[in-house]
Amino acid sequence: MKISVLGCGRWGSFLAWYTDRLGNDVACYGRESSLSYRILKENRRNEYVAFADSIELTCDLEYAVARADVVIISLSAQSLRGFLKQFTEFDLGGKKFVLCMKGIEEQSGKRLSEVAAESGLDKKSVAVWLGPGHIQDFVKGIPNCMVIDSYDPALTRALADLFRSDLIRFYYGDDMIGNETGAAAKNVMGIVAGMLDGLGLASLKGPLMARGAREVSRLIAALGGNSMSAYGLCHLGDYETTLFSRFSHNRGWGEAYTKGENFSRLAEGVPTAAALARLSERVGVEMPITNAVYDMIRFRTPPMEVLSSLFGRNPKKEF
Repeated sequence: MKISVLGCGRWGSFLAWYTDRLGNDVACYGRESSLSYRILKENRRNEYVAFADSIELTCDLEYAVARADVVIISLSAQSLRGFLKQFTEFDLGGKKFVLCMKGIEEQSGKRLSEVAAESGLDKKSVAVWLGPGHIQDFVKGIPNCMVIDSYDPALTRALADLFRSDLIRFYYGDDMIGNETGAAAKNVMGIVAGMLDGLGLASLKGPLMARGAREVSRLIAALGGNSMSAYGLCHLGDYETTLFSRFSHNRGWGEAYTKGENFSRLAEGVPTAAALARLSERVGVEMPITNAVYDMIRFRTPPMEVLSSLFGRNPKKEF
């Protein structure tokens, strides 16, 4: 297959490396002004992967899209709508698009597949690639399980079969609402996990895992998805790589916050907390953990005050 990966940052470069490893004809697109692109262009490697000679690098977006049967998009969730505005003049007929990012658009509260459809991509041609895994583990040969989902079961199966390997076992998803929402929400829980690490309260990650998944399941159900998706690979199944790993950007952001330090890497949980807090209010679902993170970010609330607000809540039934 001819595959183009749009985005050459951490995940984009890995996806180009991985799909090339499977024997596909791969091109990786980046903006010419991007530092990530320049590093790959000059060195054919970055801090995560080394590119084989078979991977083409290009800064021509129209060419990257035109050449591909499958277009994988990997960039920050909040920049997706603006990025897709550049596609309006392209011939997209017959192409399949895979969104490999986790987030909810902050201003609209829309899932990323909804953003893609509103931006002109055929809803039936858009899939999502979600679930646990860190590049640093994958490149060492440490395997994991992930999910492909879409609104077209045939597309879901075709892409999962195309991308499966000894490194990643794929499952067929069948709940776009639940899987996209859950994948985005786990980043918010990662921020809380980092706060617990920074405060020396890591033992509270158990309650965080149980209660976090429960509040996300309620939101998924209210949005029309399957509440059980909160307990699948895209949410609860991704907690180990988000709540415990030193590679997790969201966990790192939360820990840095408790220490009064700046965190320079992308943490999708920050804008997603705002999006989910507004979304939960709109559909009338109580999400105390998510709302506490949103208020903390808005008002720069001291970390211990945030935790006290959660533990100071009145007793209630667990389920």
